[in-house]
Amino acid sequence: MKLSDADLLAICPALGVKVNAWVAPINAALSSAQCNTTDRAAMFLAQARHESAQFTRLEENLNYSSGALVATFPKYFTIDQAYAYARQPQRIASRVYANRMGNGDEASGDGWRYRGRGLFQITGRDNYHEVGVALKSSGEALLTNPDLLLQPDFAAMSAAWYWISNGLNDLADLGDFDGVADVINKGHKTTAAGDANGYADRLAGWRVANEVLTA
Repeated sequence: MKLSDADLLAICPALGVKVNAWVAPINAALSSAQCNTTDRAAMFLAQARHESAQFTRLEENLNYSSGALVATFPKYFTIDQAYAYARQPQRIASRVYANRMGNGDEASGDGWRYRGRGLFQITGRDNYHEVGVALKSSGEALLTNPDLLLQPDFAAMSAAWYWISNGLNDLADLGDFDGVADVINKGHKTTAAGDANGYADRLAGWRVANEVLTA
């Protein structure tokens, strides 16, 4: 399974001229993730396409309003706390990701340092370390320089690591799109507010990826 520039641009038109920087990394990631069938590759590309806004956004957006903080992270914010943290991404990340995934406490800043990056938003100190080991660089490489996941090569290969680590080829082989979406980001759940997890966009990406790969 190998994409051309034209293939990737058809799947992710938002890339425009930047498609050249992504074709080789995506092909390497598909190979590493053993996405060697149309079903597997289309599933991978659909999820990566959505999570990264067609490979144009490689970093988690934590610029929440007070209302969004309470709605999204009710475990971590009362209404009063949400007003105190609103529109402060660094403080928000340091709070919501503190004391889990290998991160230190809020004061450590680990939540911000190891916020979601890459095509599938790798998050947390432990996951950054594991990705670094899996990519055959030092396990300390991404801990020291987490912004490496903003580069196409690392961003794509970190997604391949996540895919394999979560056994997503098994679900792809079954055609279980909802199951894959749920593992990536609870992607077929809806709320009273509507399609909060981008299910329609994921599905659209799956359809276009299938069309391109079978053409």
